[in-house]
This record gives sequence, structure tokens and C-alpha cells, in this order.
Amino acid sequence: MSNIILLDKVPRSAVFTRSEHFEARNTAHGRRRHIQLCFKRLLDIVISAVALLLLAPLLALVAMAVRLDGPGPIFFVQTRFGRHLRPIRVVKFRTMHVDRCDPSGRDQTVENDPRVTRTGAWLRRHNIDELPQLWNVLKGDMSLVGPRCHAIGMLAAGRPYEELVPRYHERHGMRPGMTGLAQVKGLRGRTADPALAARRIEQDIAYVERFSLLLDLRILLVTLLREARGGTGI
Repeated sequence: MSNIILLDKVPRSAVFTRSEHFEARNTAHGRRRHIQLCFKRLLDIVISAVALLLLAPLLALVAMAVRLDGPGPIFFVQTRFGRHLRPIRVVKFRTMHVDRCDPSGRDQTVENDPRVTRTGAWLRRHNIDELPQLWNVLKGDMSLVGPRCHAIGMLAAGRPYEELVPRYHERHGMRPGMTGLAQVKGLRGRTADPALAARRIEQDIAYVERFSLLLDLRILLVTLLREARGGTGI
């Protein structure tokens, strides 16, 4: 009975201080993250809108080049995973012969791929085929920075990503991006190597967990510098 009396006299603040401290810290972190996500979306809208206006002449020239290089549509539209695995339709300049395009994303391109057109090879080398995705960013399907969006049905080393990396779906906690942490760390291109594919997904998840506006700005800066040096940033 004496123990009960003594415990009953302990101030509530002394008992709950630690748990309340963690709860308050988590709440503050969540609030800061929400504010940064709002600013991230604002930057996406402003930058993508301005970029589309400034790049309009270049986009028009590229569209003409794609059209003159052979029959078929100017754009290639592919269904991919968006935030929370919501399907989105991603737009790119068509770089393959129209009868050899692969909407599923299972057959990844290789060096000197015969499916790629002459214009398409140049566009891919300089990542210009990705520029129409600025429209996806403006719409809110994508972000400038985030995990690269995967085509529905895309495989890594012949296996579904979720089999290769158990935490795979965590990378879809944010909007997919035109560039991302994995890309600036050199983890880009084909995914025939399972270890390399797993490392790429780990970097995607790390970005989702560590997201900040400062990290986004660093990734954008590195991407722009690499693109200026030869088109290896996206």
C-alpha cells in the first residue's frame, strides 16, 4: 500500500516528460516536413512553368526533328508509378521506331540499340528526351527531384523490384522526380545487375527519409552541372 501511495504522489510531469518530449519532437518534425513539402511543390510549379516557356523554341525544334526522322507520334507516353503507386502517364520525346516502342518498360535500352532512331540516340545522349516531363511536374504528377518513376511492369535483373528489395514500395512515398539522389550518385542506366539495382532503390528510400529543400537544391545543382559538362546528370 505504501508503494502505491508513493507512486500516486509522483508528479505527472515526471512520469510523462520523456514520452511527451518525443511526441512533441515528432510533431515538430512532421510540421517542418509538411512546410518544406509545400515549398517544394511551389518551386516545382514556378521552375517547370518558367522552364517550359524558356525552352519552348528548343522543344519545337526537337519536335520537328522527331517528326522528320520517321513516321509516328512526336511524344511517347508511358504509364508509370506515381506517388503512393498511383498510375501516371509520363511524357517523353519518342526516341524509338514506332513499331519497336515498349510501353511495359521490360525491355530496357542497351548501347547501340537498333530500336532507337538517329535523332533519338542524340536526344538520349543529352537527356533532351526527358524535357517534356516538365509538363508532368507542372501538373503535379512528378517533381523536379525525387525517385525516378518506374514503368509498371519494369524488372530488375529479370525480377520484380519488390522481390529484390523488400522496402521497395517506400520509395513511392513522394512524387517521382526528373532527377534524384541515386542519379547524382552515379546509380543510373540499366538494371541488369541486381546489386546495383538494390543500391539504387536504397538511395531512393534514403532520399524519401532525408528529404529537405537543401538536399533538393544540391541535387538540382549537381544535375545541372553534369548536364552542362556532357549530359550525364539525369
